[in-house]
Amino acid sequence: MIKTPLTLLIILSIVCNSFSQSVKFKPVKYPSNYTATIDQVYTEINGWKGRMDLYTNSTSETPTPIVINIHGGGWESGQKESQTGFGSFFHKGYAVANVEYRLTDVAPAPAAIQDVRCALIYIYKHAKSLNVDTDKIVIMGGSAGGHLALMAGLLGNNKKFDTNCNYKGTIKVAAIIDEYGPADLTVLHHDGSAKRWLSNHYLNTEFVKSVSPMYYVSKDSPPTFIVHGDKDPTVPYSQSIKLYNKLKAQGVKTEFMTIKGGKHGNFSRSQKSDFGKFVWPFLESLGL
Repeated sequence: MIKTPLTLLIILSIVCNSFSQSVKFKPVKYPSNYTATIDQVYTEINGWKGRMDLYTNSTSETPTPIVINIHGGGWESGQKESQTGFGSFFHKGYAVANVEYRLTDVAPAPAAIQDVRCALIYIYKHAKSLNVDTDKIVIMGGSAGGHLALMAGLLGNNKKFDTNCNYKGTIKVAAIIDEYGPADLTVLHHDGSAKRWLSNHYLNTEFVKSVSPMYYVSKDSPPTFIVHGDKDPTVPYSQSIKLYNKLKAQGVKTEFMTIKGGKHGNFSRSQKSDFGKFVWPFLESLGL
């Protein structure tokens, strides 16, 4: 094993941290009749402020649908600012909520689930001022963001993780878009980012099930669109197959798009185009 001097490790750490902090993302392009509210605080806990970027159309004569987007990064990295591809949603008249959540180094599981549920509840509570239709909420994410989108949507009116926020009404999203998200952590808990996120609970089977979307699927689950590359080296393709089969067995409206030869995201332009060609008919069939 090659050993690296401690001083060099420290220097490399400083350089990497400086680089990560200096990363600049392109701003989201939104229509001129939309209003952008950047870094809106949707929850606060133990000094941590959860923020979301909101893009809304307050001048629309009718409340608009909204998509809640959740970034990926293995629950331990990633920034909401990296997410910019909302053009098709704006074109279809959607509002957008681009959400951040507590990463593993801030708080391990189930913190991220609590946060995305708080983000969803924020939308419900402020629907009137945001001019959004709570019957037309779509929640989506990729990788760990896909897992969190699935959890937030499949929990529905189950408020077990709504410990930091509360909503007296009924919670039910209209659709979930899951992009190669982990669905069953009971087979992924033993190493990597899943183990780190699960922290001291990684060997607690009941806890791991409690933060796994697979175990919340029922006949009342929201319609779900799944996309996954069949050569994904990070999240096994079998995770989405298993989820799809369970949704179908429960009679839930669902579609599964396989990206032939697709890795873990970073799909080609043509593959991304194909995704749009399939996901929009799915949403439109739901009246969204």
